[in-house]
Amino acid sequence: MSSLKSKLQAGKTVHGCWLNMGAALSAEMVSHAGFDWVLIDLEHGAGSEQTLIPELQALEASSVVPLVRVESFQQARVQRVLDAGVKGVMFPRIRSAAEAREAISNMYYPPRGRRGLTTMSRANQFGKNFEDYFASSEKDLLGIIQIETKECLDELDEIAAIDGVDVLFVGPADLSLSLGILHQWDHPLFIEAVKATGAAALKAGKAAGILFPSPTQYDFYYQSGFRFIACGSDSHFLKDAAFNMVSTLNEYRKKNQ
Repeated sequence: MSSLKSKLQAGKTVHGCWLNMGAALSAEMVSHAGFDWVLIDLEHGAGSEQTLIPELQALEASSVVPLVRVESFQQARVQRVLDAGVKGVMFPRIRSAAEAREAISNMYYPPRGRRGLTTMSRANQFGKNFEDYFASSEKDLLGIIQIETKECLDELDEIAAIDGVDVLFVGPADLSLSLGILHQWDHPLFIEAVKATGAAALKAGKAAGILFPSPTQYDFYYQSGFRFIACGSDSHFLKDAAFNMVSTLNEYRKKNQ
């Protein structure tokens, strides 16, 4: 099976969603929906490093690729999630190419990077497949840099050109906040930033990514060059279903009174 990284390098579109409940059962449920990847959110989600491994174990019954958003690009945070067995890391709040370069370096073993080495981790099946994991990590691990600060927009081309940056991922809410146009998705500044991100990724042979709240936005981002596409989360799926159910029940109650 092709890795997520190789699919993106071939220009294919891959779909994913967020897991932010920190719950293994919801992770398992979502994993069978047919997404190509899911992202466990340790920045804003309810989970932590303690809930990460149970979620990863729950995901193993499906073919979905597990990714994690860390709360910091510090070496210790990145190393912990990689040793747990995730296939890629998303780095939020990146402000410059220098920060992006440091973040990516924490994903890889020396001499390419600064990741510490252990032959006994969940990622390498506790030593059983250490050699294979060590050899394949550079070609399979996915490095995702979030474009969500005004500062990084000035260094898009430089960030995209970094070896190991595979995806430039727009964080819509934070980017709009940084630009002073919170949630104004049709504002010229936001649209310009989105298109600049797509262009920088295309120029560097990388992928552009986005998390949007509604599939109705799909066409705009696809036409802007985005191929790493996410919509929704486990908590949103649950909330929407619950609200819709109550609304429907209330309609039946009103009709029958």
